[in-house]
Amino acid sequence: MRSRYICLTTEANGKRGSSVLKMEVREENTADAGQGHKWESLSHWELDQRLDRAVEEMIEADLVAQVQEQMTSVLMQASQQEDSEPPDEAEKATPQQSESRTAVQESASQRSHDTEAMEANPTVQYVTNFLQSSSASKNRLSGRARRSLSHTVLLSLTLLSKCITYRSVCSRFHLEKGNLYRIFSTFCDQVIAQKDRLIQWPTGQEALQHLLPFSCWLSRNEALEESGLPRVLGVLGDTRIPIRLPTGKPDRESDTPVAKRPKNQPHPDSWLNLELVCNDEGRFIYCHISKGSQKDRGRALAERIRQNPEMVPPGTCLIAGVGYPLTEQILTPFPPGQNPQENLYNRSVGNHLDRIHQAVADLKERFQKLRYLDMGNYDKAKAVVLAACVLHNVYLDMGDVTKGLVERSTPEDMEEVNKDAAGVKMRETVVNLLYSTLEAAPQ
Repeated sequence: MRSRYICLTTEANGKRGSSVLKMEVREENTADAGQGHKWESLSHWELDQRLDRAVEEMIEADLVAQVQEQMTSVLMQASQQEDSEPPDEAEKATPQQSESRTAVQESASQRSHDTEAMEANPTVQYVTNFLQSSSASKNRLSGRARRSLSHTVLLSLTLLSKCITYRSVCSRFHLEKGNLYRIFSTFCDQVIAQKDRLIQWPTGQEALQHLLPFSCWLSRNEALEESGLPRVLGVLGDTRIPIRLPTGKPDRESDTPVAKRPKNQPHPDSWLNLELVCNDEGRFIYCHISKGSQKDRGRALAERIRQNPEMVPPGTCLIAGVGYPLTEQILTPFPPGQNPQENLYNRSVGNHLDRIHQAVADLKERFQKLRYLDMGNYDKAKAVVLAACVLHNVYLDMGDVTKGLVERSTPEDMEEVNKDAAGVKMRETVVNLLYSTLEAAPQ
């Protein structure tokens, strides 16, 4: 029988401290009762997986050997000094040897602790299984260390969920900074590849399951709905993600002349606009990221709905804050209300807006890296933010409960923009229905 197998070996490449991984494919001829078997060649994905596993085993064996060698050397030196030196000198040398031995033991203990944390952390295991179930996981993760997917998820979630520096993560996981950049960037790309799978606009029966009554003090009333009172499909809102101001020549389209921008006003390119729509569970069903200089709030979504009116079926609507376009499908509050009818309407709208504020607070609590991204590159910063939004929905699917503190900022004086006739008419209908229902209610 002719069999093929893969042999992984290392050979020196002429440079000190480096080696080359060589893959050999060998063939052997053996007899097998007069029958021959033809082995199929490995696929690229299987070959990558076996290659990664072999390299990881080599690295792990090398680290273990180094630790054992250092510990053996320390113990031998301590033993020799105890036998040859006078008691006083031996006592002086013992603390130094003890410190060296302790450092080696702590390094080995840290590696063991990281492995135990990875195995015991249900979030790491859930995200790892989620990525493994996708086709994108078949692409080998970049990075010189060639870490396993579970290790990559652990260090990436550590970096994303805490306000810590790359240097501290490199120190903990024994990585070079450039290597950590590549691993984290590839992790974000793999998560983003699942965006359409996780951040989906609801349709059909799914949309009906998440509809809410327009006012919290009104249960579902078919008579009011037939009269024109819509139910709420989702809530539209936005937040700013601070980033490091890009270096180099500013963008002419986004740069405001210094003479026109107050000194206390930050540069518009020092943050990203994150626009979200959440449903009744705080799950994101829409996500749009733009530069801080782009001020057309909600225009992209409004245009998308105009081209695809089935996104917001008749009898439903979206709720948004002041500054968003007022349309038949997107209802906004009055800025501010001028009479009891408008104030009643604004209170009902405000209750829904609290939902998107809480969802944004939960997002920033789960992924504290979003409080400030030390990145001057727009595309890289956008990838991190988008990956966090996708993972937000993954955490909800996992059953994670995280409540962030809602930031109560002073409301800006905004004027209504882009009001169309259908939107104004729809809002007036809702105002009249709410107030007439309140007046007819028994006291």
